[in-house]
Amino acid sequence: MSALTFDKSELGNLEYSLQREMLATDRIGGYMSTTIVCCNTRRYHGLMVAPIDTSDRTYVLLSALDETIIQHDQSFNLALHRYKGTYEPRGHKYITDFEYTPTPTITYRVGGVILKKEMLWIHKRTQLMIRYTLVDAHSETRLRLRPFLAFRDKHELTHANMKADGHSYPAVNGVKCRLYGSFPWLYLQTNKPDTEFVPAPDWYYNFEYLQDIARGYEGHEDLMTTGYFETELKKGESIIFSASLDEMGSTKTIDELFAGSIARRTHKIDFISCLEHSARQFLIRRPGNRTEVIAGYPWHGVTGRETFISLPGITLRQNHKEDCMDALDTQTRNLCHGMFCGGFSAAQGADTPLWFFWTLQQLEPQIGAKALWERYGETMKQILEAYREGVAGRVILNENGLVWASCESQPMTWMDAMIDGKPVTPRNGYQVEVNALWYNALCYTLKLAAENGDKKFVKAWEKLPEKTKAAFNELFTLPEGYLADYIGFEGPAREIRPNMIIACGLPFKMIDEHTQLAVIQTVRQHLLTPKGLRTLSPRNPLYKGSQEGSPRERQFSAKNGSVWTWLLEFYVQACFDINGDSFLPEAEEILENFNEDIQTYGIGSIGELFDADPPYSPRGAISQAWSVGAVLDIYAMIQERKARMAAEPKKKNTRKTTAKTAAKAAAQTTAKEAVKKTEEVKEAKTAEAKPAKKTTRKAATRKTAAK
Repeated sequence: MSALTFDKSELGNLEYSLQREMLATDRIGGYMSTTIVCCNTRRYHGLMVAPIDTSDRTYVLLSALDETIIQHDQSFNLALHRYKGTYEPRGHKYITDFEYTPTPTITYRVGGVILKKEMLWIHKRTQLMIRYTLVDAHSETRLRLRPFLAFRDKHELTHANMKADGHSYPAVNGVKCRLYGSFPWLYLQTNKPDTEFVPAPDWYYNFEYLQDIARGYEGHEDLMTTGYFETELKKGESIIFSASLDEMGSTKTIDELFAGSIARRTHKIDFISCLEHSARQFLIRRPGNRTEVIAGYPWHGVTGRETFISLPGITLRQNHKEDCMDALDTQTRNLCHGMFCGGFSAAQGADTPLWFFWTLQQLEPQIGAKALWERYGETMKQILEAYREGVAGRVILNENGLVWASCESQPMTWMDAMIDGKPVTPRNGYQVEVNALWYNALCYTLKLAAENGDKKFVKAWEKLPEKTKAAFNELFTLPEGYLADYIGFEGPAREIRPNMIIACGLPFKMIDEHTQLAVIQTVRQHLLTPKGLRTLSPRNPLYKGSQEGSPRERQFSAKNGSVWTWLLEFYVQACFDINGDSFLPEAEEILENFNEDIQTYGIGSIGELFDADPPYSPRGAISQAWSVGAVLDIYAMIQERKARMAAEPKKKNTRKTTAKTAAKAAAQTTAKEAVKKTEEVKEAKTAEAKPAKKTTRKAATRKTAAK
């Protein structure tokens, strides 16, 4: 697997460099993000984007920092900004190198001057430090640093106004600024005692953010500068610039903090180490003993579904079980009437609390079943009971053992795109993945309860799984062999979507191997791409293969074509479950398909989603928790398989003969043949299935609390 490398000859090519964005976080909610040439192309870009209070909101405080080399009374501005229709200054032409490890580093060359710039976000502090080193110079050289301030919510834009305070106030070897009284002070300091700050307040107008404009949003703003720092640098000498919400007490403190922090940085030397580093950036510690997962950078916040789905990949795959449990405990201690709160509640997403059980299944091998039951058993039982009693009039467990979820104004599943206040894919009814997750949660809780002697719970719930399984198979298994996406008042939805693969990739499954094969083959034929699974078959007239365009167009395509990486781990798990070790080469190929992504969009990470048509361009957030988690999960599956094969090289496959036969058939038949085979198997079943089917479908369309 390749290390992070960048074409030095292309760094001056803006079509190359502006498509590559870097990210650094402080692990407490703040981040630095911009392109590799430090030209902001989004409103979300900035050198210091951070929370200022206990809320979840973050603010762009320091947007940019311009560097100017002064030699022989000539100024060479190393910065790069986009204004309306033009770039000015064009400092990218001086860039000769960019490195990402151990910290983002840019090297500039201006004639005989070589300047190295190392950018460092300090962990667990809202602080950015940049060290400039004059590597080479043959004449007197001065360095000027001009900060550009925004002081606004990261989702908004700022414009010149009379309310902003353009003054700078004295601080230790620097100044402090605060454009508006509702914000904290921002301390701008250096470690070089003879550095001069020259007050020169001014507005710079019409910075242009091309990525925002391309996504259909307003993309122009004004930024304030209150002045600039200037100092002389000698060959081999360095200066450290610090921007922080806390004042540094001395220049020595700045030196020590930078040296200690950069020494602890890990080297992102290969594909997996990059993703492991990216994984750690999603987990943040909030005030009030809260541990949360940022769904994606730079614009997403904390969401329940993505928290549970991504946690195993971003924590457990690095043996960080304490981080995983801290995040789970943050939610379990706020349980109300047996249900999580806010965006973690089934009232917001019918599947969200059920992913909690799946996360626990991944946690169990690291802490043991007994410890897990002692810690989370009561929560598990309360959540199941909440579903049985009904949640917010939107989610209810029906008499047939299936979960019905319905809401006209809000989508109840992960397919939650909205246009004009209406769900793009409503999917009201029995959703395939919700009920697969329900069955998995139910079986897992019963298993732990039985192992730990909770006879009362077992007696009360033990008959439900079979009822759920029977109803699920009766309703969801289509004549074509694959599974319906959901069952609504009008019957089964036959469009080919990826949600059915979740029913094949969970530990407890309701469907037999023939149906699993049919699902896998259908997904492979219609939905599988090198970057993940499409959200709709290209043969469907609603399919949209590109994620470009206006917000309306992107919202529509997001769940009607666009590729999502997180679904891929369930496809890989399902294939391993059916094909065993023979699937290993294909799994490794799937993993290798992401090698280039860590260098072409969000550096060192995997983005939110991809176009559904070749060349499968990355779209959305540059770094997404469940995308990174899924790829790390796939890597873990592969490593576990390899380790087991190495430990037992002569051990024969102990799977049942039927599973072997099915796996062999899957490798030798087309998707059409697999579907035909499934139909033949179904026709061979007893004729009594038809009248039962009629009765159950009637139950599916009856009025419920959710209606």
